Amino acid sequence: MAKMTLLQWRRRWLHWVWWCALCLVIAGQLSPATSPLMRAVGALDINDKAMHFGAYLLLSLLPMITLESRRRAMVTGVLMALLGVALEGGQSFSPGRDVSLGDIMANNLGVICGLLAGLPLRSRLIII
Repeated sequence: MAKMTLLQWRRRWLHWVWWCALCLVIAGQLSPATSPLMRAVGALDINDKAMHFGAYLLLSLLPMITLESRRRAMVTGVLMALLGVALEGGQSFSPGRDVSLGDIMANNLGVICGLLAGLPLRSRLIII
C-alpha cells in the first residue's frame, strides 16, 4: 500500500471533520428541545442564529477547500443549503421544536459566506 502524502492526509482529516460536523448538525437540528444535547447547546450561551450561521459556514467552507473539483464543492454547498431547509422542516416533528424562517436564513447565509470565502482560499491554502 502506498504511503499517503501530507496533502492527502490533510484532505482526508478535513473530510472526516466535515462528516463529524454534518452529523452533529443533523443531530442538533432534530433533537427534542428537552434532550441532553439541546440542554448542553443551550448552556453554551451563544446566539441561536450565530450557531446556525457558523455551522453551515463550516459545512460549505470545508468542501470548498478540500474537494479537488470546484464544481463538486459548489454542489456540496448548495446541498447543504437544501439540507438546512429540510432539517428545519423536520423540527416540526421533534417535541418542543418548531420551524424558524430566521434559522433557515442564517443557514443559507452561512452557506453563501462559506462558498464565497472558499473560492479565494482554494488557490491560497496548501490543503488543496
